[in-house]
Amino acid sequence: MNNIILFNPRSANSKHRIPNSILQVGASIEGKYDYVFVDGNMESDPWEKIRNYLSSGEYKFFGCTVMPGMQPTQAIPFTKRIREEFPDIINIWGGYFPANQYRSVLNSGFVDFVINGPGDEAFPQLINSILNNTDQSSIKNIIFKQNGKFIITPKADLIEQDTLPALPYEKLNSFYPIKNYLGKTFLGTKTAAYHSSVGCPFKCSFCAVVPIYEAKWKGKSAPLIYKDIKYLKEKFGANAVEFHDNNFFVSEKRTVEFSELIMKENINWWGEGRIDTINKYKDESLAKMRESGCRMIFFGAETGNDSILKQMDKGGTQSGEQIKKFAARMKKFDIIPEYSFVLGLPAETPEKVMAQIDEDIQFIKKIKEINPDTEIIIYVYSPVPTEGSELYKQVTDSGFCFPEKLEDWLNPQWVNFDLRKNPLTPWLKPEMVNKILNFETVINAQYPTISDFKLTEFQKRTMRIISSLRYKTGFYNFPYEIKALQKFWLRYRRPEVEGFYTE
Repeated sequence: MNNIILFNPRSANSKHRIPNSILQVGASIEGKYDYVFVDGNMESDPWEKIRNYLSSGEYKFFGCTVMPGMQPTQAIPFTKRIREEFPDIINIWGGYFPANQYRSVLNSGFVDFVINGPGDEAFPQLINSILNNTDQSSIKNIIFKQNGKFIITPKADLIEQDTLPALPYEKLNSFYPIKNYLGKTFLGTKTAAYHSSVGCPFKCSFCAVVPIYEAKWKGKSAPLIYKDIKYLKEKFGANAVEFHDNNFFVSEKRTVEFSELIMKENINWWGEGRIDTINKYKDESLAKMRESGCRMIFFGAETGNDSILKQMDKGGTQSGEQIKKFAARMKKFDIIPEYSFVLGLPAETPEKVMAQIDEDIQFIKKIKEINPDTEIIIYVYSPVPTEGSELYKQVTDSGFCFPEKLEDWLNPQWVNFDLRKNPLTPWLKPEMVNKILNFETVINAQYPTISDFKLTEFQKRTMRIISSLRYKTGFYNFPYEIKALQKFWLRYRRPEVEGFYTE
């Protein structure tokens, strides 16, 4: 038999997130091939379920989506065991991780093909080609090895998203009740996850999306987004939505149209965008977004240093001054800006690295003065293989390199690397990383995240009092009293790792 297993490995922040990646792949083969879903976030032992399927003799393909971070910790050992116990199974990986790390993935000997970008056409074409023993090199958006050489086929144009088949929610619901994916967040009691677009029209040199989509973007139309969200509301009770697009707000027209459509549904929503893009929106557009339920927007602020923004190939017109003014503008419309910063980029000397860290810390504190409601997310810079960029050349010249062996990604330090907490980069010294992480501890206590709605006002006030002197004086070393307090109150949430969901 030629059936297909579609596997979504466990993620740090996805227990309550509808697995749109395997839903999208399922939609591409619906009515063409028989398939099953296995979600590592919903299974106590996903390997047992995978093995039972394979032992039936009815399956020929194992399709696995793999994003950086925790997903490789299941994807790697499971796929290896499939090759060892079921050597005739064809293993196909998709997602940012294998697309960016295809050398170690394909050299492992247990992954046969990588989907390099959207798989809406590539995946069914690849299945058909394997079954009919035809040449795979004519299929766009795939990577594989042939006679010891990597074959990287051309990128396909992004598909008009409205032409894609509907996501097979009912089929997913037969495996895992969709109501179990609708978690409680600060947005609502039943928050759904949804993708309305693919790609991003910018080329930031630190972003894993760039090598895959090459500055291209396609989005569903506002009416179709509204139709899907309304279906999730009426069928499963969703009352809030997180849009996990790489860039939801590319089109002001689309955003406004969606806001007008969703206005009457009483649904709070969140998405990711660019400061310099949304800063061009009209005031009436921002007001309409807030009225429609937009409560927070995630922005990659990255740094307040204009020369580093240029080094990052940030594109557009983003600047440190604009980042500050935009935080003030968002306050007027009661939309919370969630700013992420990337600290610890390479520089000529250790002194310059530390000076830039100090400069970014002061800039972040200035943002908090301008708009105290601004959520701050802090990452330690972790390189991505954006070959050809000035920043990545500086990274490789420093001696940094990724693991050559796929199983090395299972080491805890590389898992943390992809969560941007332990960069393993030669130019960052322990005292630099400690300063970044200690400052993060202090600012999170001084300004507790709104997304952790379990914290009481008493707990928030206590953390502010305890962290106040450190925050004002800049003494961030050894914040053990704050960490102890956060641990005592069960566990302070880290939205940069865990998302918004709360058990």
